[in-house]
Amino acid sequence: MGNHAPVPTVQPVGNAAMKDLADNIPALMANIGARARTAAAELAFATPEQKRAALLAAADALWDRRAEVLAANAKDMEFGRTKALSPAMLDRLMLDETRIRGTADGLRAVAAQKDPVGETIAEWDMPSGLHIRRVRTPLGVVGVIYESRPNVTADAGALCLKSGNAVILRGGSESFHSSAAIHACLVQGLATAGLPADAIQRVPTRDRAAVSEMLHMVGTIDVIVPRGGKGLVGLVQAEARVPVFAHLEGICHVYVDKAADPEKARRVVMNAKTRRTGICGAAECLLVHRDLADSLGQQIVDDLIAAGVEVRARGMTGSVPAGDDDFGKEFMDMVIAAKVVDDVDEAIAHIRTFGSGHTEAILTEDDATAERFFQRLDSAILMRNASTQFADGGEFGMGAEIGIATGKMHARGPVGAEQLTSFKYLVDGDGTIRR
Repeated sequence: MGNHAPVPTVQPVGNAAMKDLADNIPALMANIGARARTAAAELAFATPEQKRAALLAAADALWDRRAEVLAANAKDMEFGRTKALSPAMLDRLMLDETRIRGTADGLRAVAAQKDPVGETIAEWDMPSGLHIRRVRTPLGVVGVIYESRPNVTADAGALCLKSGNAVILRGGSESFHSSAAIHACLVQGLATAGLPADAIQRVPTRDRAAVSEMLHMVGTIDVIVPRGGKGLVGLVQAEARVPVFAHLEGICHVYVDKAADPEKARRVVMNAKTRRTGICGAAECLLVHRDLADSLGQQIVDDLIAAGVEVRARGMTGSVPAGDDDFGKEFMDMVIAAKVVDDVDEAIAHIRTFGSGHTEAILTEDDATAERFFQRLDSAILMRNASTQFADGGEFGMGAEIGIATGKMHARGPVGAEQLTSFKYLVDGDGTIRR
């Protein structure tokens, strides 16, 4: 991070002049990048009180202007229906007062968190007389490329602001109007707190060329965070010259061990699959210990089928038999693959083969088996006796998340404000020289 080329000599222009750049995507994105870099320099030393005030004011604005947000979302929902989005994708796109209230509450939760910038991670003294501190510092400019969920606009904007980073938001074409309305509330919050409006910018075009430009903006963007399906993340990883926080598919597994509590298992599996099928924490594969195949395992499959889930099963009676290509697949719909395994080791082997490194759960009352599952799998999130739908920054106490990072460098799991910082060393001496 931070090893970018010199900032291009592009003079930022005002918002009114941005429209004149709409047909020149490279110039538009260069201008946005230059403005973000300037804002990032100021945000790096913004006070915790300023950032808190901006987020609280944005939350108030979002709730006060909810009618505008809902009207914008109605346009996006119509656009989504025209594009024949699946019910799960339309659910991701849809806003109502409850979801707007939840987004506003998320802004307030981030505002209430401890400010990570300047926090001392470690400090020590050396025999040479030096006192050394390692402290958190912003990354600089974060580019977020996301698909249909408009609440990501608020989550990403809030977390980047909290961590002292400027952010460039490029939402999906489906959420274009909703994201614009939410972004306006964030900018209102910045103005209230006396912070630069360019701290949170939104790419004002649906043109996909803007994404390609972002991926090559090594002079102004320090890291790209893609949040979306396999196609988007694959494109970003293949083309980006800017460092990327990988957020791959959510191919989440639930393993029902022979020592599972039946009541817990039925409740957790149902929630993991059906609460919201279009989120990355939704369960996509059910693994059942062979000893339970004809009893609890079949009962869970029957529960899912009764709830309207298509179960593609192997070793149990499902809606249809499972094909080889049903494993390792992110359905994001009322569909789940299911398979009988001999034991926890076969479950682990299956997950290593077909998982995406996102979230896996084991349902068991056996401590040794749970520990084996935890030790031998290396997904970003591992759970015991809990729904995979908890794979969420808000549920982890982060207020919100910018995504679930499935890579192994820098950030893993829910990426909150703390994960959007790097560190620097502050070294104090007293006329100290090296011998």
